[in-house]
Amino acid sequence: MSNTTGPLFETTYVVSNAAREEFEPWLRELQTRAMREAGIEDARGFESESTTDGAAHITFRFRATDDLAMDSLLDGYFVEIEGEVEDLFGANVVATSRVLREDASRLKPSAENSNCLNCGTRLRGQYCGSCGQRARNRLISLWELLSEAFGDLLELDSRLWRTLIPLLARPGQLTRDYLEGRRARYMPPFRSYLVLSVIFFVVAFFDPQRDLSIFFEPPPEPTAEEIAAAEQDATAAAAEKEQKIAEAKEKLAELDAEGVFPEALVEEIADDDDEWEIRLGGDDENSLFDDCENASISDEEDMPEWLRKRLTDERVRSICERNKARGVENFSGAIVDNIPIALIVLLPLMALVLKLLYPLSRRYFVEHLLFFIHFHAFFFLILILQILFARIVGWVSLDGAISTIILVATSFYIPVYLYKAMRHVYGQGHLVTLFKYLLLMIAYLTGATTTMFAAFLIAIVSA
Repeated sequence: MSNTTGPLFETTYVVSNAAREEFEPWLRELQTRAMREAGIEDARGFESESTTDGAAHITFRFRATDDLAMDSLLDGYFVEIEGEVEDLFGANVVATSRVLREDASRLKPSAENSNCLNCGTRLRGQYCGSCGQRARNRLISLWELLSEAFGDLLELDSRLWRTLIPLLARPGQLTRDYLEGRRARYMPPFRSYLVLSVIFFVVAFFDPQRDLSIFFEPPPEPTAEEIAAAEQDATAAAAEKEQKIAEAKEKLAELDAEGVFPEALVEEIADDDDEWEIRLGGDDENSLFDDCENASISDEEDMPEWLRKRLTDERVRSICERNKARGVENFSGAIVDNIPIALIVLLPLMALVLKLLYPLSRRYFVEHLLFFIHFHAFFFLILILQILFARIVGWVSLDGAISTIILVATSFYIPVYLYKAMRHVYGQGHLVTLFKYLLLMIAYLTGATTTMFAAFLIAIVSA
């Protein structure tokens, strides 16, 4: 805030009787020197009564021109004075200092009180020293509104870019910095994960021509020549398929005649029906939910008891009818909607695996969880870049071989990144880390498969 008389730097000297004769001339000299120092507009001392042991209490005040001058003096001139007192007088002079500023808020109308509107802290400058909110609360222009919304994206030195670059190029660096206390320079871990996951699902599954079709012109109707050419191509493809099937059957017949497939083995495989299954429609995968009248559970006695009580034939047929009513596209959308939840469920499961793999690391469960939050954030980031690159390749007609090599290389970078991150964060040798890495990969694939299958089942039963 503005100070009408400037801030004060006050030092109280407790001077022993033995040093008093030398101290007083030095203090007068200090006053003369201080008046020549840039940023000081006044300097004077005040002496109080001596204590019973003969020590004198002398208060000396320097008045600075403004807050900026005071900050400069605190870092330079006043430090030199304290060092000079210690060198000249040692333990014979004890100094204590403080900064005093005049609070002129009582002289202002209450409407002009310079407190932070967010937390109420007294303001000294453009931003609140407690919560960081900007002092000015009015948005004067549209540009300011847009800058506030996209500032982190447009500023090269923002926390967003300071987070994305090490997240992509330095495996494990973000996790290690966060655990060692270097956090303010980066975006919070879970916020990074959520932002990148939202961007990924928008980039991967949002199709403007499909979802915003009303803003696009419909494709032109095919001409008679195009229809005839398409029918001719379809007929030729069907004939080729029939020919390949006939050749395959002929080859199988030759192998059967030579006894390559023993009849007993074929019958054994055909009669192997020990596992139960749920049929929600026809046998063809393209006719899923089409034949709900025949939806049922086969080999019900092999099903777990708790599941058999909940999945009766009537309930299976009801699930089939509901999914048939909402259509294949909506069913696929429901699966996609469940994937983010499945991935969030996967995070603590993998953190538990890391906790078991590193029992002597003395790390808390949440520290292992932080490792996988950063890894999943990287995973989303690399997928976003791959999808965008693939679409750009389609637009500019880049050489297919080059684009394929780049996409394959970035895909191989994902498991390499995980290994290097484990090495960087947990600091173990190559062989030990490789062994734990293989165990973690097995657990990760198992957990990912289980959670994705659960997302599929929930999409089915929640129709």
